[in-house]
Amino acid sequence: MKKYFISFALFLFLVSGIQAQNADSAWVRENYYKIERMIPMRDGISLFTAFYIPKDSSEKHPILFNRTPYTCQPYGEDKFSPRLYMTYWMNYLKEGYIIAIQDVRGKWMSEGDFIDIRPFNPGKKGKDFDEASDTYDAIDWMINNIPGNNKRVGVFGISYPGFYSTMAALSGHPALKAVSPQAPVTEWFLGDDFHHNGAFALMDGFSFYSGFGKPRPKPTTQVSPGFDFKSQDNYDFYLKNGALKNFARLMGDSIAFWKDLYDHPNYDDWWKARNPMNFVSNVKPAMLVVGGLFDAEDCYGAWNLYKAIEVKSRNTDNRLVMGPWFHGGWGGRGDGSYLGNVRFGKKTAEYYQRNIEIPFFNFYLKLRGTVSEIAEASIFFTGENEWRRYEVWPPKDMTSTALYLSAGESLSFAPLTDKAKLEFKEYVSDPAHPVPYTEDVHFGRTREYMTDDQRFASRRTDVLTYSTDVLTEDLTVGGPLVADLMVSLSTTDADFVVKLIDVFPDEFKYDEKEMGKGNGLNYPMGGYQMLVRGEIMRGKFRNSFEKPEPFVPGKITEVKYTMPDVAHTFKKGHKLMIQVQSSWFPIMDRNPQKFVDIYKCDDSDFQKSSIRIYENSKILLPVLK
Repeated sequence: MKKYFISFALFLFLVSGIQAQNADSAWVRENYYKIERMIPMRDGISLFTAFYIPKDSSEKHPILFNRTPYTCQPYGEDKFSPRLYMTYWMNYLKEGYIIAIQDVRGKWMSEGDFIDIRPFNPGKKGKDFDEASDTYDAIDWMINNIPGNNKRVGVFGISYPGFYSTMAALSGHPALKAVSPQAPVTEWFLGDDFHHNGAFALMDGFSFYSGFGKPRPKPTTQVSPGFDFKSQDNYDFYLKNGALKNFARLMGDSIAFWKDLYDHPNYDDWWKARNPMNFVSNVKPAMLVVGGLFDAEDCYGAWNLYKAIEVKSRNTDNRLVMGPWFHGGWGGRGDGSYLGNVRFGKKTAEYYQRNIEIPFFNFYLKLRGTVSEIAEASIFFTGENEWRRYEVWPPKDMTSTALYLSAGESLSFAPLTDKAKLEFKEYVSDPAHPVPYTEDVHFGRTREYMTDDQRFASRRTDVLTYSTDVLTEDLTVGGPLVADLMVSLSTTDADFVVKLIDVFPDEFKYDEKEMGKGNGLNYPMGGYQMLVRGEIMRGKFRNSFEKPEPFVPGKITEVKYTMPDVAHTFKKGHKLMIQVQSSWFPIMDRNPQKFVDIYKCDDSDFQKSSIRIYENSKILLPVLK
């Protein structure tokens, strides 16, 4: 009977949801109409743009603009996008916004050639173009040709559209009043999507680009199919295919950007030209930079774009929001109350939408309401599961505090003796048996791994685990996390993965009534080792991303790198844990542990490495009072 009741309740919930969506869909069609236009750019090509326009002509309406390489479908003026009524975008329609969605240059129904992260050209003249000028030309056409607009425009977008949002902010168009880059593609060598500190994000890169990167000779409404993996086990598939040069053969010769990745193994001028943070000076629109604490794809971009604007464009109204979200988790893909087994106790996505994003655009585009309640930095701290508001990020009261990787698998805030500095723990890193990023057998990369239980890794002999005693008071960290390792190798290269982990008490259980059940309702949460932050460093780039250097076997060497910011409270009764390992597979490619060009090396170049981590290694925690 209970099973029947649950099934019937679920049925009623689904029916009510469908009815609500149908009602919203009907409302949109009753109150909006759609037009499609090819908007001319300064060099003569035109970009396909869909407009959803209010039928109400009693007042002028602002334009909210989204530029995307992922299609503005459905195509046809009689076909309306479900995102209008199935996500929080419905709120903008209720507010009377004109919604504009554009296929970027060279994608889908737009003309021209597509270039990945097309470099910004600050010295454009005449018919010279970039993504900023395409935005400028589109906005200029819209405010002069779309009926009923109030000549105030905002731009927003998640992920790659977040990159185009940043480019929009550099356009300089006077009608562009507010921009929100969300999980923005920002730096594809140091931290987002394709690389982390020079290590190649193999699984995401290959699975995504084998479809997205296929050339499109002419405008089309059809999606390009990706690679046919014929596998259900990503670890097995990527391990069996071996060195990166083998993946180049699988990808084939038609995808130009994949070749570019292989041709630029170091952080050269080609990469630097594609870093928009180099150009965010004199940004005119108000900025709302948004990201997720647990974004598996773009955890680096939001934190660092905000900081770059703060430094290079001091007069810009620039704000930051970071919630407990996976990639796009604030934008209608769930309510933000949990991720995997970990619960956050609040509908954080709904809070953001109602209290931050919509008021932000309403203020700048409709000249209504206020932004006085939107903090400079609105950051959700997991662990304590509360929003915090700051006047600056990182917070003024942040103290970088050394936590040493000490003897007996312990962590200590106490300085080490000179003798202890020479002590070490050792493990063997074997590329033939790399450390998996999760214990599950599956194919697609999960978004939940960013908070996954790390007990599986603690049990491996090639993972070093260090832990504090049970905390007697709360410990809150907020800001950039720095790994400062003293290491020696038996080989000339290796990777280093450092993970910051919250160890739950053995008796821990969630209250079944707590919002955001996730998988935690049935998962054994006692002793759970929650990944708070993990990041990799390709060892040869330890001194310079431009000029890699081999390790001298046996020589004690410092490997120091900054990890993406954290915002977490380790609660009283919990423990803080650090894990160190040298592979993280297959989200990151395997280092052959030999100083070579990894994109061109052979399977025979892969070798074991004996790695020592010395006790004067430390983690610099951004401790808040």
